[in-house]
Amino acid sequence: MELPPFLLDQWIAQKNTANPPIEYDLASSTGPVWTLRELLALSHKDEMEALLDTPVSYTSAAGTPALRTAIAALEGVDADDVQVVTGASEALLILFFLAAEPGANVVLPRPGFPANAAVAESFGIAVRYYTLRAENRFRVDPDEIRRLVDRDTRLLLVNSPHNPTGAVLSGEEMRDLHDFCVERGIQFVSDQVYHPIYHGPEMRSAARLPHATVIGDFSKALCLSGLRAGWMIDRDPVRRERYRNARNYFTITGNVFGERLAVLALEHSQRIYARASRVAKQNLELLDRVFAQYAGFLHWERPSGGMTAFPWLGDGLEDGLADGAGTRKFCMRLAKRGVLVVPGDCFGQPSHFRLGFAAAGDRFPLAMERFTEFLRVESKSPALTG
Repeated sequence: MELPPFLLDQWIAQKNTANPPIEYDLASSTGPVWTLRELLALSHKDEMEALLDTPVSYTSAAGTPALRTAIAALEGVDADDVQVVTGASEALLILFFLAAEPGANVVLPRPGFPANAAVAESFGIAVRYYTLRAENRFRVDPDEIRRLVDRDTRLLLVNSPHNPTGAVLSGEEMRDLHDFCVERGIQFVSDQVYHPIYHGPEMRSAARLPHATVIGDFSKALCLSGLRAGWMIDRDPVRRERYRNARNYFTITGNVFGERLAVLALEHSQRIYARASRVAKQNLELLDRVFAQYAGFLHWERPSGGMTAFPWLGDGLEDGLADGAGTRKFCMRLAKRGVLVVPGDCFGQPSHFRLGFAAAGDRFPLAMERFTEFLRVESKSPALTG
């Protein structure tokens, strides 16, 4: 068994080795990074002393009781409904592993996180895609999903807010898809790692839905990717036991220090979310102005949530940059000027590119200055170059 090259992470990795160096990381999909000092400073207690006294040993495969209780309080569920995992990636690995039965298929969004399809196919699962189309504002088409599922469909995955497009399912759309799956015995999985970062109407957690499997983590909205912690919410005790057993085989337990710091983060989650929301809002407003200035050369659908946008190139950029292969050329040229965005071929959408607008934090305006300088050079419009 061989996995295909992970183009997304391979591309982002150059931020550590590029020559000339990358000064502005707009490729990452996370929020403004916290330091350990900043995280510890949220607490009035001496958290460093508590960390120093932490036994360096295995934790529970389900997660420490303290962390499960904190996640349950955040999601409005019982602690018994919570399974802690090593980031959302392990949650998805477990779900695809358990779905791997002869003849099984899963239904996933396209574009979407590239690892999902690769992992599912590596387990012999057939992948069926519903497409989020720019001309439809990247919205989910429920009729398309209904045509894709059959009696061999093991799960339907939705991602809201969506990476990379920033599209958001309404509460009604989420419930309708949940109910549709329940009626057909299909597991409904909601990946909501960007919840509650919204740039329009705020949505409730999918954990309110009684039969949903909900995935969350500390990497995106909580901006603490280095903790490598995440969670699954599931009210079905049989499924939870299968998750726990799979984790016993895959990673055994989590990181004892990461789980302790995760509890601290959830005790102050509103402050972390507030910082992420502030930075995302300010930077998105700046993007509004940039895309308005270069309308016709760059196109986008303004994200309704999350921390990424998925623009596409118009017909006015030189050297055929708007063709299928040109997006990567565009991104390579931009990287040579110290700004990193992700070419759309990493998501199977070569005419697009992903732009993260929160990881750069308060340096984002400087990144936009460099980006617009680049666009002035690339554009042939006298009105824009003069």
